[in-house]
Amino acid sequence: MKKKVAFYTLGCKLNFSETSTIARNFTDEGFERVDFSEEADMYVINTCSVTDNADKKFKTIVKKAQKINPDAFVAAVGCYAQLKPEELADVDGVDLVLGATEKFKITDYINDLTKNDHGQVHSCEIADADFYVGSYAIGDRTRAFLKVQDGCDYKCTYCTIPLARGISRSDTLENVLKNAADISEQGIKEIVLTGVNIGDYGKGEFGNKKHEHTFLDLVKALDDVDGIHRLRISSIEPNLLKNETIEFVSQSKTFVPHFHIPLQSGSDDLLKLMKRRYMTNLYRERVSKIREVIPNCCIGVDVIVGFPGETEEHFLETYHFLNDLNISYLHVFTYSERDNTPAAIMNGVVPNKVRNKRSKMLRGLSVKKRRAFYESQLGNELTVLFEGENKEGYIHGFTENYVKVKAPWNPALVNTLHKVQLTEIDADGLVRFNFVKEEVEV
Repeated sequence: MKKKVAFYTLGCKLNFSETSTIARNFTDEGFERVDFSEEADMYVINTCSVTDNADKKFKTIVKKAQKINPDAFVAAVGCYAQLKPEELADVDGVDLVLGATEKFKITDYINDLTKNDHGQVHSCEIADADFYVGSYAIGDRTRAFLKVQDGCDYKCTYCTIPLARGISRSDTLENVLKNAADISEQGIKEIVLTGVNIGDYGKGEFGNKKHEHTFLDLVKALDDVDGIHRLRISSIEPNLLKNETIEFVSQSKTFVPHFHIPLQSGSDDLLKLMKRRYMTNLYRERVSKIREVIPNCCIGVDVIVGFPGETEEHFLETYHFLNDLNISYLHVFTYSERDNTPAAIMNGVVPNKVRNKRSKMLRGLSVKKRRAFYESQLGNELTVLFEGENKEGYIHGFTENYVKVKAPWNPALVNTLHKVQLTEIDADGLVRFNFVKEEVEV
């Protein structure tokens, strides 16, 4: 009988791509992969440490695994496992904790899957995480997350990612192109480029800081890979999103008109405290450039509320900056203190009640922005990639510029691209459409 293994991923798209690579290693070793809700001999949890909630959720997931099979071997990998390995090892039911470099060799650390009295820890010093492991994840058969870069050399005062993932390093251009071709051969229509700081692509390509390729070189090379229908950039720092890249995407065969650009604060005072590498002027310029050359582009923004020292005036500065900016939606993060970061010991701590109120205000602004963006797209002819899940009798999909649409469930549409005209916004906020050429796949 094959041993069964199940996986649970917390956090970002990068974690999902790495879980898939780890899972393929298990398959190569003769394991059968099953869903996390099923009984398995081993459960692997890929952890995240960006927010306090991700930390807390880990214990809940361990309990869920134990409830399904109390005798199962439980392993923790990922960012939280690197930052606080002993803390995870102390969680009841955890047998193995692997750090940043060890997680890709997980099958070397397991023997007969006998449970341990206490979690065993194998965790490197983060300075040793200086080599690159490529990975990609195929999610719902319609899109894949392709990792191109790992680690970060930035020193943002609120962030633990450099401590959890190490220095900035990149995959070789040759390997990224190979992975992209492999994905397209599996019938996947969309590839999302992912990494910790993908605009830094090229750094560490040869195991050092020597640069042969840049992010723009990567984008240009991927645009020429046969068989890829869509390429999407997951998230890119404003200072690394160059005008040349924006212009190239505007003319690209496969890169879609969608940028996700972290802002974090609309106050220059706070950006300095956060040690971000730009001011609001540069951010505004990037948005203006995108709107100039790609008018229908979807622009997403990350923003943090409740950072130490954020006064009501600073928050309103952020609110008005975003309100006046021609963007499409927000991802709002409520600041949570992370150990071993400079921000955790800064003065001017914002009460949780105030953080939550500010978060609610910005989430409301996001709803307003998304609605306005969707309304601006009504009447436009766009291409939809349909997803594979039946959601209460409806099939969902996304246009190239990230408008979410819905139609009555039709399995024949799954993982197909169709030209549509957007007609109206439904009560749930999703967009209805008419097929332009109903039987012709684009």
